[in-house]
Amino acid sequence: MKIPNTPIMYFKKMTILAVALSIFATACKKNKNDDADDDVCAESNRVESGSIISNRYIVAYSPAAVNGRTMTASGLMERSRQMLEHHAIPAAKVEAVFGGEPGGFIANLSSEEANDLKNDVSINAIEPDRVISLATCFTVAAPRLITWNIAKVGYGDGTGKTAWIIDSGIDMDHPDLTVDANRSRSFVTGVTSPDDGNGHGTHVAGIIGGKNNTFGVLGVASGATLVSLRVLDDEGNGTLSAVIQALGYINQNGKAGDVVNMSLGEEESSAILIQQVKNTAARGIYLAIAAGNDGQLANKYSPGNANGTNIYTVSAVDSLDRFANFSNYGNDVVDFAAPGVYILSTFSQGRYAYLSGTSMAAPHVAGLLLLRGARITTSGYAVNDPDGTPDPIAHY
Repeated sequence: MKIPNTPIMYFKKMTILAVALSIFATACKKNKNDDADDDVCAESNRVESGSIISNRYIVAYSPAAVNGRTMTASGLMERSRQMLEHHAIPAAKVEAVFGGEPGGFIANLSSEEANDLKNDVSINAIEPDRVISLATCFTVAAPRLITWNIAKVGYGDGTGKTAWIIDSGIDMDHPDLTVDANRSRSFVTGVTSPDDGNGHGTHVAGIIGGKNNTFGVLGVASGATLVSLRVLDDEGNGTLSAVIQALGYINQNGKAGDVVNMSLGEEESSAILIQQVKNTAARGIYLAIAAGNDGQLANKYSPGNANGTNIYTVSAVDSLDRFANFSNYGNDVVDFAAPGVYILSTFSQGRYAYLSGTSMAAPHVAGLLLLRGARITTSGYAVNDPDGTPDPIAHY
């Protein structure tokens, strides 16, 4: 059954759970812009986010290193081991590789070894690996078919279109989502399943592609095929290198017109991450990226500070178009605003939940990119945007 053409919300007849569940609730931020929902907490970065991982480095090749070729994973591994051996560093220190143009590797190195590699003409950049982590607040709730946020930005049929979700995974068995298990992967060390043990990634996925059926919630691009690229564990912890590997996987397996959603970020600016985002965008793949939840200039944080064709950074507004007080801002990198306060969507273990954050804003734009490509329209502007130039609100 198709969604009826009516502005009236349809409530599914089921018992609303009375208990509000929360993870790391002490790290959540109140949304003072929304008086009606003053108990809503927004996701935030945990205190360890951005911390350097000792002796673990991300090494990006220069284009000359691979002679303009797109190398396979096995080719990159062999090239990387030879690189270390050339510098009298044990080849076994290469832990993983990432694809792209030209790609690179992650290795367990001393600071002296890293400094030695920096002088090699085949190396474009070396950065220490860092922790990326989320503190997520959520409230489990009964679903409604057309939520206020979907009605605001618009929706359409996303069947046959692919969205790659770089996040905590996706609930692979959620009845309201179409998940491609064959292409899904985990980049979390020691974890092989792309299934979501946190809930954040599943929430993002539902905003993009919740099915057009008689239950649950409707996504912006309903029925879209969702690929789970898991980079965060059950506690919301991950690494910068995992995100870079996930983008490398998309660079080798995605196609023009696909969309990547990145509702995550780090507390620093990473040149390698920005370049990897640009590598993906250069393939005609669109990227929707959360601006971040620090209430600061977005240009300080990666990947939200990435700029270029096919790259869209998204700030958050509430149901009255008011700029969310937690949202990062800045017209030098932010392209659109979208709903990000008290958003109902799919959640882990077949559930539905409310979350707030720019993580929720970005997938609205991801869904629109699936439907319209770069031809996204706008409807109104964010009220009280801190930078003084209101962000346009994305619309179908």
